[in-house]
Amino acid sequence: MNQDTIITLRNINYSIEKKNVLHDVNFELPKGAFVGLLGPNGGGKTTLTKIILGMLKPTSGNVTLFNKPLEEFNDWTKIGFVSQKSNSFNREFPATVYEVVSTGLTSKVGYFKFFNRYDKEKILQAIDAVGMNEYTRENIGKLSGGQQQRVFIARALVSEPELLILDEPTVGVDSENVQRFYELLHDLNQNKGITLLLITHDTGTMTKYASNVACLNKTLHFHGKPEEYEKLTEREISKFYGHPVNIVSHDH
Repeated sequence: MNQDTIITLRNINYSIEKKNVLHDVNFELPKGAFVGLLGPNGGGKTTLTKIILGMLKPTSGNVTLFNKPLEEFNDWTKIGFVSQKSNSFNREFPATVYEVVSTGLTSKVGYFKFFNRYDKEKILQAIDAVGMNEYTRENIGKLSGGQQQRVFIARALVSEPELLILDEPTVGVDSENVQRFYELLHDLNQNKGITLLLITHDTGTMTKYASNVACLNKTLHFHGKPEEYEKLTEREISKFYGHPVNIVSHDH
């Protein structure tokens, strides 16, 4: 087994109420990669994410994390997860940026325990890593969508994960902040050495920054370099998606 492979999926199938959601998915995520996972609504992207995180059990197939079978893996601090903000966050929640980021350490220090000096430094370092220093004591509900997503990434980073999984993180974020958001992910990947798996609908901006692209619609239709993906015709990509898709190209 390749020691530099963080996620390995072998023949993953998943069905619910006799409906086939995932079929024979095989996938590897190498250490240091930035993979964008594309696909239509209902194509199985979120289901596959939940299977990787152990939240769902596949009907058949095997998942390996950091070279350990999923059922034996228990070092979840190695994995950070950022879900869809718009579906999971209450803007009226009375918490500062510092307080929100600090919740990312509860799995290590436990609930209702005080943070020591080292913990506090890690929280501030995570906030600094996403460029949100000046908002440390700001109520998170007052921030823009793009700023909030930076905070949620900081919360995932504070436990110092080796892998960061993001599920549609740019939902509700304006176009200007989407660009900045991808630049942040690029920095985390290239300069902090964090492996990224980004689940997204964005067929344009993402390919400018990702090292690999995967297309999922119940089964994995494509997995390769962004430049290989951009060479595909609209007809080929539309076949993956099951409906017409317009391709937006970027200069690399």
